Amino acid sequence: MILFLIIVIAAGSYLFDLVLEIVNYRSRRTEIPPEVAAFYDKGKYLKSLEYHRVKTKFSFFSGGFNFLVSISMLIFGGFGYVDSLLRPYIQNETLLALTFFGIILLASDVLSLPFNIYSTFVIEERFGFNKTTAGTFTADKIKGYIIGSVVGAALLSALIFLVNRFGPNFWILFGVVASVFILFVNMFYTSWILPLFNKLTVLPDGELKSAIQQFSKQVNFPLDNIFVMDGSKRSSKANAFFSGIGAKKKIVLYDTLINNHTTEELVAVLAHEVGHFKKKHIVLSMVLSVVQVFFVLFVLSLMIFNADLSIALGGTQQSIHLNLIAFAILFSPISAITGLLMSLLSRKNEYEADAYAKESYSGVALGSALKKLSVDTLSDLYPHPLYVFFYYSHPTLLQRLACL
Repeated sequence: MILFLIIVIAAGSYLFDLVLEIVNYRSRRTEIPPEVAAFYDKGKYLKSLEYHRVKTKFSFFSGGFNFLVSISMLIFGGFGYVDSLLRPYIQNETLLALTFFGIILLASDVLSLPFNIYSTFVIEERFGFNKTTAGTFTADKIKGYIIGSVVGAALLSALIFLVNRFGPNFWILFGVVASVFILFVNMFYTSWILPLFNKLTVLPDGELKSAIQQFSKQVNFPLDNIFVMDGSKRSSKANAFFSGIGAKKKIVLYDTLINNHTTEELVAVLAHEVGHFKKKHIVLSMVLSVVQVFFVLFVLSLMIFNADLSIALGGTQQSIHLNLIAFAILFSPISAITGLLMSLLSRKNEYEADAYAKESYSGVALGSALKKLSVDTLSDLYPHPLYVFFYYSHPTLLQRLACL
């Protein structure tokens, strides 16, 4: 019965996503609307439609493949089979779980590798976005494996230790561990983690730096430093963000963003990011993340010792690692609801940050920057409302422009 429920939830989640993808795919307009023609020429607009058509069809294929692999592992007891192969050789429960997840995640990554390569070097290349070389792609993979192994092993080991030491009350202590980890990542991401993948250089003196410093001083934003990131190393797409907790903030601008926008547009983008800081969106998001972590762990504590979950996945006895997989699937409907609520909040926050940028700097400059970003990235201008409701963390471009 538990296995049937797990399969139904997994299949239902996949079908729900598939239906929304199809609805969104069929909703695209081929004729360029008048309000878009002012900044989006017909040829570029048709290219954006083709880009999303190709990406959507590819996602149908890759998503279907991943679903078949996952559902087969559930139906034929693949997870339990891997567990039974390892148990005769590994008696330590922590080491067993680490090895189990290492094998599962490595196998999953190997199976998805051809899709990642095709997406990067064929689709993104075809539409002029890809700047990633084979060497960079390989180096990223290796670094990802190393960081994932170290961090994942540390967190999983802590989880298993606390489960075995404190029983059902483990969720309180591990919630503290996870919260400290979230805080740590937010504090040191730009300083320690990002430089492992990208080169950060201090923005040289000049018009842009002076304009950013002047705006930061004007709105009392605690600016520490301004960095330029070599985003063009991997893609022509652009972005900007700031990081840091406490008195000083670091601003990171993609070099592609600087190359494609005026000083006024760049400061307007920065003003939007400052708006998130001024409206306490960053703090609220972190608090909600911590609350969500404790909630998930509490629900996990109600299921982690249920041997029926392990047996449903093909195991012969209760295993923490098998129960974690079963829990992840069973919890996914609740996770979808919390994710939806977070998306609703995120879209509200984006409107507020846009409004702050308009009030403190220039809504016209921000609108111009948003238009350029949309054209340069071939964004979907008319996604289906249902698709936006469930999946978008930001309002659509035309929604943001209308509010501005």
